[in-house]
Amino acid sequence: MRLELDSMGKKEVPDAAYYGIQTIRALENFPVSGRRERPELVRAYAMVKFAAARTNAKLGVLDAKRGKAIEGAARKVMKGGYSDQFPIDVFQAGAGTSFNMNVNEVIANLALENLGRSKGDYAYLSPNDHVNCSQSTNDTYSTASQIATAWMLGVLSERLIDLERTMMVRSGDFRSVMKSGRTHLMDAMPVTLGMEFHAYGSAIAESRRRLSQRYDDLMPVPLGGTAVGTGVSAHPDFAALAIKELAKISKLPLREMSDKSMGLQSRSPLLAVSGALRELAVELSRIANDLRLMASGPSTGLGEIAMPEVQPGSSIMPGKSNPVMAECLNMICYEIIGNDLAVMMAAQAGQLELNVMTPLITYKLLDSISLLNNYLPIFEEKCIRGLIANEEHCSKLLEKNSILITNIAPRIGYLKAAEIAKKSMESGRSISELVVGSKLMSQGDAKRLLDPKRMLGPNRASSKSMKARMKG
Repeated sequence: MRLELDSMGKKEVPDAAYYGIQTIRALENFPVSGRRERPELVRAYAMVKFAAARTNAKLGVLDAKRGKAIEGAARKVMKGGYSDQFPIDVFQAGAGTSFNMNVNEVIANLALENLGRSKGDYAYLSPNDHVNCSQSTNDTYSTASQIATAWMLGVLSERLIDLERTMMVRSGDFRSVMKSGRTHLMDAMPVTLGMEFHAYGSAIAESRRRLSQRYDDLMPVPLGGTAVGTGVSAHPDFAALAIKELAKISKLPLREMSDKSMGLQSRSPLLAVSGALRELAVELSRIANDLRLMASGPSTGLGEIAMPEVQPGSSIMPGKSNPVMAECLNMICYEIIGNDLAVMMAAQAGQLELNVMTPLITYKLLDSISLLNNYLPIFEEKCIRGLIANEEHCSKLLEKNSILITNIAPRIGYLKAAEIAKKSMESGRSISELVVGSKLMSQGDAKRLLDPKRMLGPNRASSKSMKARMKG
């Protein structure tokens, strides 16, 4: 063990640890969930420290020797090393002071080691005075959160593009599969299964478009605002130069936030991302619900599609197969919607110069994106790609659809058409048979006008249009 000193006194720290006394205090104070900060946030935070050290050295605020040592230590963390040195619980001190100091201590002790000095020799290189120079928890945590979110959104965008494309492919596969449309879960005019999948692809594309707008909102960062947005204790040129350096190493088009006070008070960029994720989750859950409904049965439900069998469906009922991939997607979507509620409550809880709930916002947001990034490729591969259309069954159900009368209602009148529809439902006889039998039209006219393909209308979505949109 080694003995370290902070403003509250002394504490023992394991000598092998690169973290220090303030991390120990946080571990004692917040043994809450056992969940640690995501590696993306750790990496983003290390980049902030790297950019700050390089900028401070350029400006003469930090001597070159210490600046280089901090850069080297931050680079090691940026590469994913020393992940076990960040044990802080995601539920921690407000604003993220615990995690900021955890990062500062790890980088300080790595830098000290690089300089041939002992861990904890903070009189020479301090977590506060040197690693945290020109910074505060308030501007660094917010900046790192936005960077980590942007990185993960980039991955999610690729996942959604893949899912859109697969929906487009299945739309083309199913373009000739005629089936009953349903409104209010009741029989409606005919559609094709391809049209439905085309609509799913369009919904995903629209959600992705909204997410891309929120991605752009993350690019202005409040780094340099320090404690309350005024930039107190930082060099006047620090913000512009540090953010330029940070943009370079993060490979993001970051820029200086015009009003850093707003950047510390408001979590609106992260809140907007959370809202867009909620919208995406609602759409994905709705699609999963549709797939489960269409696959229901197979003998006593709709049975219009068959999902790939990926595991036995019951511990007691032999031969049962369940729509487990869609069920899992539903549960993920519900979690994301719940996360958004937590983000919304935390975002409105900001007071005066700072929103201290940023750690919760960041954790919930990154968790939501991670769930989708992990699962969407699996859902696409094990569910959407392997779906099979029960075309013959869809056709038989469509033949029984009394709503087909809609297409000849203008010719025989709404009330007469309603009468024929009711007779069809009561007797089980086809609309064509009843119309011809009632001498309302000839057999040839009935066959022509009641052809489901004629009822798709002029706005039928095509796989060609889907391909054009995806290419764009």
